[in-house]
Amino acid sequence: MPLELMTLKVLMPFRIFAEKTGVSRVVAETRDGSFGILPHRLDCVAALAPGILSYETEAEGQAYVAVDEGMLVKTGLEMIVSVRNAIGGTDLGRLREAVEREFLTLDDEERSVRSVMARMESGFIRRFAEFYHE
Repeated sequence: MPLELMTLKVLMPFRIFAEKTGVSRVVAETRDGSFGILPHRLDCVAALAPGILSYETEAEGQAYVAVDEGMLVKTGLEMIVSVRNAIGGTDLGRLREAVEREFLTLDDEERSVRSVMARMESGFIRRFAEFYHE
């Protein structure tokens, strides 16, 4: 019986970053840690944390992609990873640095922007309530 292999698509908001066939395994990172996916694993959905996604094909061997947070969906032998940003490469050290520099810094900036927006919204609501009661 021949071994069935998966198809992996890594999607970004405006393009397909990678589309691979013949994938024998994938390792992804979530906030709770890393987990591996083999072709006959049950279907699943996982929220990805910024980190390294690794996959293996017979043609390329082990390959790595630094990914920003996103979602992984596995249905049957098809796996779709949707992320805001991705960087490919073979040097794990450089990819890990890219994750720390690009993706984790972005999260700090987003938290700051969200905090400012929350203060603006609460100020608007407070002023609107004061106006309404006058």
